[in-house]
Amino acid sequence: MKRLIAFLTIAGMLTFGASNFALAQDQEGTSVEATETVQDQAKPSDTVKEVAIAKDVAATEKKVDAPAEKESYHQVIKDQFIDGGPVFMGIVLIALILGLAICIERIIYLNLSTINTKKLLNKVEAALQSGGIEKAKEECRNVKGPVGGIFVQGLERYEEGLNEVEKSIVSYGGVLTGRLESGLSWISLFIALAPMLGFMGTVIGMIGAFDDIAAAGDISPTVVASGIKVALLTTVFGLIVAIILQIFYNYIVSKVDSIVNDMEDSSITFIDILNEYKK
Repeated sequence: MKRLIAFLTIAGMLTFGASNFALAQDQEGTSVEATETVQDQAKPSDTVKEVAIAKDVAATEKKVDAPAEKESYHQVIKDQFIDGGPVFMGIVLIALILGLAICIERIIYLNLSTINTKKLLNKVEAALQSGGIEKAKEECRNVKGPVGGIFVQGLERYEEGLNEVEKSIVSYGGVLTGRLESGLSWISLFIALAPMLGFMGTVIGMIGAFDDIAAAGDISPTVVASGIKVALLTTVFGLIVAIILQIFYNYIVSKVDSIVNDMEDSSITFIDILNEYKK
């Protein structure tokens, strides 16, 4: 099927090109014929000027203006980045790279920490009924993520009573929540730092523009254009970096909240399961 589509596409392109070529040939032939007709019908009394005008008309009809090539989107961004200045634009780019690296690491970690808590609770309950506490511990250790670790900590304190189990779950849950939120402060730093760097570039660009005005002694657009352009470009790129990182930050925060809610809900159900097992 893919080969058929590719073949039809190529055939259509060739057909379109051939039709355009034939049309161009017809137009050229028509123009030549018109020129020859004018020349044949010219009487000896015609002036040389009239014949030259006819030739110019024919040449104009044959002339085809080549369409201006548009720069690619990536090339435009590259040119604007260079025009913004290597110092501040480079720092903003580093902030984007580091922020994205932390975001990607957090997203991978959080996705690996997400599990089906209902399925785990069913396994723990079945293990308690079939093999007791040790069997339930084994089931929890085989599960990756914070929920399994919380259950293991609770089962370790089972002999001390349900109150101790609950305290252990709450304490260890706070530790795991801190691990889930690790790195968010750095992302927040880069979100705040990127536009600040852009605004600093803006101020420096405006200072350069005023220096150019003072040196030239004239407030003309050509004098201040370069400095103002640098000022605006650094601000734009700083805001773009902040927007990108802010989107990732909000996703990570929502993912952390979802995992924490699952931890709390599953912990309550886990305590109820242990209470039923104790009876």
